[in-house]
Amino acid sequence: MLQIGSKAPDFMAQSNKGLIDSSTYRGKYLVLYFYPKDNTPGCTLQSKDFRDLYQSFLDKNCEIIGVSRDSMQSHSKFECKYELPFPLISDTDSKVCKLFSIIKPKSIFGNTALGIIRSTFLLDPNGNLIQEWRNVKVANHAEQVLSCLNQQSV
Repeated sequence: MLQIGSKAPDFMAQSNKGLIDSSTYRGKYLVLYFYPKDNTPGCTLQSKDFRDLYQSFLDKNCEIIGVSRDSMQSHSKFECKYELPFPLISDTDSKVCKLFSIIKPKSIFGNTALGIIRSTFLLDPNGNLIQEWRNVKVANHAEQVLSCLNQQSV
């Protein structure tokens, strides 16, 4: 499992804004937030919160990428509906999710299925993990991540 201070795994994945190669983000801070499903209440609020603070992240030399297992078509609609300025990775095969160990058994209406555990990772400009948040509660989460970034980039 990824540990604070260790190098985050590199990956390539398709997003609604084209192919993402994580190594191209070297030289910048990077927020990777994993969420269960487009257009659900918690995921929508989380994405809108990152959207609303996006300029503050950019001002700190930080990019944001959202990741879920939704299709590209779903991501395109989600991005358009909520005017999301950052890419959303369509991880339909769970490759990126598995690299960050966020796929776990979840109980949904009495049935157990593998699903995304809402998680966020903050990487430094060298691609090292600065902080991680697992089992994220959406309220004020984007502000927590920005606060952590502000402490790093002083």
